[in-house]
Amino acid sequence: MTKDANPRLKHAPADHPPVKPAKIGVLVANLGTPDATDYWSMRRYLNEFLSDKRVIDYPAWKWQPLLQLIILSKRPFTSGANYKTIWNNEANESPLMTITKQQVAKLREAVATRYGAEVVVEYCMRYGNPSTFDVVDRMVQQGCEKILFVPLYPQYAGATSATANDQFFRALMKQKRQPAARVAAEYFDRPSYIEALAQSVERVYPTPESRPDVLVASYHGMPRRYLMEGDPYHCQCQKTTRLLRERLGWPEGSIETTFQSVFGTEEWLRPYTVEHVAELAKAGKKNIAVISPAFSADCIETLEEIQGEICEAFEHAGGENFTYIPCLNDDDAHIAALMEVVQENLMGWIA
Repeated sequence: MTKDANPRLKHAPADHPPVKPAKIGVLVANLGTPDATDYWSMRRYLNEFLSDKRVIDYPAWKWQPLLQLIILSKRPFTSGANYKTIWNNEANESPLMTITKQQVAKLREAVATRYGAEVVVEYCMRYGNPSTFDVVDRMVQQGCEKILFVPLYPQYAGATSATANDQFFRALMKQKRQPAARVAAEYFDRPSYIEALAQSVERVYPTPESRPDVLVASYHGMPRRYLMEGDPYHCQCQKTTRLLRERLGWPEGSIETTFQSVFGTEEWLRPYTVEHVAELAKAGKKNIAVISPAFSADCIETLEEIQGEICEAFEHAGGENFTYIPCLNDDDAHIAALMEVVQENLMGWIA
């Protein structure tokens, strides 16, 4: 690049190192995915995930021997088998990766339309690849002097939003020239997000007569202790469900909040989805639907757990019609809600 091509080098000496034109970055982050379904790929991914103190906060001396010697000797096999049932073999990646790429492609197009080439959009994963460290470094090398970090979690939780933020700031610690940074807040009660959820339900149930007996809003679980320690996740999930019901105009009791993916022996947020759907079936609710408002993209918890284990629990208890309503994924209404988040958080940085 010549000195004339970059006005910021106008007064620089001839031997000044190259300087990229200044840009603004938008970095969206999701949970993560293994690189493959084999034992060692699964073990690397699970080790990074389950070693995160935000996820499992037991003392290392107590947790790590159990994790390394017992859990990681067996769980990679079962988790790998589960991933194989949903794996995108054509692209050789998990559905979460495929969908995240689709989301970012649409968001990138919307950002380019609104701001032009001055704002770049990238994505990273908290666990696995592309790592937060690698992507932040690449964005800085591209000239991003300001970065907006957007965790793709509608509801805040220490084990999701906070650990993604932690990793982002760790990545900034590695940079000689740190960009200015902003972190987008959770968007669990944003009208555009609730509207996108409601539209996804109305596509499946367009009339009152077609409604299920119960719509189960199944959120990822967490230890109940986290709620008692001040994590707002449980309350935000409850509010999302209430706002969705109000937007749909459905009566009280027609949508229920449950929690899935229980791990370990500690008490988690209740009711547990897998138990609750069986109770509904036994109570005569033969036609139910499940939606997953906490997940921005379909993943192992929705494609395998909900449509596998949870569906089977309902049917074994006498349920007849089980419908899964997909996550918002790259739905246009979802991308519009995310673009709204981006625009609000870029205020003051760009016109």
